[in-house]
Amino acid sequence: MADKAKTIFLFSGQGSQYKGMGKEFYDTIPECAKVMELGSDILGFDLAAAIFDGDEKELSRTIVSQPAILAMSLMALEAAKSKGIEASAVAGHSLGEYAAMAASGMLTYENAFRAIKYRSEAMDRAAQANPGGMAAVLGLKADVIEDTCKEIVSGGDYVTPVNYNSPVQTVIAGTVAGIEKAKEAISAKGAKRIVPLAVSAAFHSELMKSASEEFIEKAKGIPFNAPALKFYCNVYGNELTDFSDMPSYLAKHICSPVKFTSELAAIANDGYDTFIELGPGKVLTGLVKKTLDGVTAVNVENADTLAGAAEL
Repeated sequence: MADKAKTIFLFSGQGSQYKGMGKEFYDTIPECAKVMELGSDILGFDLAAAIFDGDEKELSRTIVSQPAILAMSLMALEAAKSKGIEASAVAGHSLGEYAAMAASGMLTYENAFRAIKYRSEAMDRAAQANPGGMAAVLGLKADVIEDTCKEIVSGGDYVTPVNYNSPVQTVIAGTVAGIEKAKEAISAKGAKRIVPLAVSAAFHSELMKSASEEFIEKAKGIPFNAPALKFYCNVYGNELTDFSDMPSYLAKHICSPVKFTSELAAIANDGYDTFIELGPGKVLTGLVKKTLDGVTAVNVENADTLAGAAEL
C-alpha cells in the first residue's frame, strides 16, 4: 500500500466526462449509489440516467457535466476508500476542486453538490450571455503565449491564458475573434499544435465575471469547514491555508487561471510522490507524468484501475 503521508488525491475537471462513467462502482459499491442518489436529490434531475443513459451532447452541457463529474469523482473516492487507499492531501483541476473540498472534509457531499449546482447554473448563464471559446496550445512556452495574448488585447480583442497545465500545454480563452487571432499569431511563433476545445464559453476568464458575481451570493449560505487534509489550489498554485472566506475564493476561482503547473511543483516540493487521480479519464495523470520526474501517477475510474491503485 502506498504511503499515505506521500500520497495525494487529484480530481478531474470539465471535459473529462463520458457516457457510462462510474457504472461499475455504482452497481457494486453501495456508498457509490448513495452518492448518485444524494446528487440527484440536490440537483433536481436523475444523475444516473444522465450519465448512464443520456447522450454525449446532453452530458457535455455545463449544467450536467459539472455535477456529473463531481458525482463520478466522489464515487471513485468511495471506491478507493473501500480498498483502504488513503491520502494526506488533495487537489483538483478547475471544478475538480469541489470534489477535493468534499474529500478533505471542507464540504459535506450534500453541500458539494449544492455548490456545484450554483456554479454550473451561473456559468451556463454567463456562457450564453458572453459566448467565447478555448483552445489548447501545445509546444510553446507560457510566457510567449502570455505576451501574444497581451498584444491581441491591446488591439481590441480579448484572449488570455487560463489553464497552465504543463510546461508544454497552456489553454487560452476569450472571444471568438480573440481566439482566432491568437491561433494565427501563436502558430507563427512556433506552437506545435493548437487544439480548439469543444466548449462555447471562455471559462476561467473575465467573460465569466457575471457567473462569479451570481455564485458568491448563493455560496455565502453554504457552510465550509477547515479541511482535514492538505489542500492545494488552482488560484495561487500552492497550498491553500486561509479558509476564512471560501465563497470569495471560489468566486475568484471562476474567473482566474488554473495554475496547475505551479501547483504540481509545490506538491512535489512538499514530498508527495504518489498521485492518484479519482474521476473520469487520465488527463491529470498524464499532466503529472509530463511535468514531474520520479513520481507515480495512476487514475481510478473502474474496477481494473482501482485494483491497480490498491497494489501501489
